[in-house]
Amino acid sequence: MNDPRPNVAMIEAEAVTKWYGDVVAVSGVSFAVGPGVTALLGPNGAGKSTLLRMIAGQAPPSEGKVRVLGGDPRLDAAVKARVGLAPQQEGMIPGISALRFVELAASLTGVDRPDERARWALETVELADVGHLEPVTFSKGMKQRVKLAQALATDPDVLLLDEPLTGLDPAQRNHFIDLVVELGAQGRCVLISSHVLDEVERFGSRILVVAQGRLAAVGDFRAIRDLMDDHPHRIRLRVDDPRRLATRLLDLDGVRSVELEPATYTQGPALVVQTTKAVEFRRTIAGHCIEAGVSIEQIQPLDDDLDSVFRYLIEP
Repeated sequence: MNDPRPNVAMIEAEAVTKWYGDVVAVSGVSFAVGPGVTALLGPNGAGKSTLLRMIAGQAPPSEGKVRVLGGDPRLDAAVKARVGLAPQQEGMIPGISALRFVELAASLTGVDRPDERARWALETVELADVGHLEPVTFSKGMKQRVKLAQALATDPDVLLLDEPLTGLDPAQRNHFIDLVVELGAQGRCVLISSHVLDEVERFGSRILVVAQGRLAAVGDFRAIRDLMDDHPHRIRLRVDDPRRLATRLLDLDGVRSVELEPATYTQGPALVVQTTKAVEFRRTIAGHCIEAGVSIEQIQPLDDDLDSVFRYLIEP
């Protein structure tokens, strides 16, 4: 594969919009991505898969331009051959082996010795010993690795992975993440979509955040989390006497509000505290409970998921 210079854009989107009938899937998205691993974050339905299909040359933008390695992935066959896509959909072909499936994918790009490339790709994803079996019989995690193998079979410069960790067990996830990080370190441009916050932190810090079809943020994931530290956080407290504790909490520095959450069929009432000093609150709450004469049953942060990141970025 080519060894691109650092900081050179390998994927470029310029005011890209995509609609299907009256539905706008992507709206006015612009960004540039270079070598290494970049995470494409967004909740389900945010437009991630649509963006990846346009970058892979499988769908034209309704407006705007997409360039990959300096060319149009839909019109330039040489560019398209240097892009590997592992889609979210499985799309396995009944009646052929995993090896043959990957070999066919390699053949379609005109790569030399597609049979050798297919064997190398299956070995890379640790499926060489089952390459003779039909992938339609595989587990979800194994099918994910077959999709990665067919994307790798052409030794691509640009690798697009759509929710690739779904269905993998912890050991498989660790191997997959290590492999993707290594591919990025080799100079490839790896764009990987996910809606799971913990996954993103393990792939690296560079992110594109899409929400409701629009680009909400670009940059360093840790910087966004640092910004969120100054944003009010919600914490649920379950104690044996929430009313006794509520008044005391309102006097604490950083606490914006305290609400009583009604009891459910399985649990008693709880306090939902909104505070701008979440770290300090979690560190000191045990002492405040002791002083108030109540016992803690549960402390649950409510803003440590990816949806909270999206709310923070897109809400005024």
